[in-house]
Amino acid sequence: MKIERFEDIEAWQLSRELTLKVYALTKKAAFARDFGLKGQIQDAAGSSMHNIAEGFDAETNAEFVRFLRYAKRSCTEVQSQLYVALDQQYITISEFQEVYDHAARTRAAIRGFTRLPCETCEHMERTSYWSCSAHT
Repeated sequence: MKIERFEDIEAWQLSRELTLKVYALTKKAAFARDFGLKGQIQDAAGSSMHNIAEGFDAETNAEFVRFLRYAKRSCTEVQSQLYVALDQQYITISEFQEVYDHAARTRAAIRGFTRLPCETCEHMERTSYWSCSAHT
């Protein structure tokens, strides 16, 4: 499948779902009152999807990959902040596990998307697997 818009990228779709899940968690009463953690985890989740979108318009593949790596790190940040929410008893263990696992799946999808078949190739086509028509 050829990718024509950032919305076509599976990793962006998963990041969007992660953001929705995080926002749902932060609407819980106790969590909602912790403005610092609430803002941090919402920003990290949103950053994941926003970096994918921003990188999509990058001028080079290397620049796009840099933004994808930022997005991947944001998923890890969400996972770390989930521990704080769990430790403060803002969320249940099952809520923690659901969102933690989704962040891991999102991070894995981003990581898979950053793997380029040729380090120096400038013929990359944005497809679901970053396949390069010059080398396939």
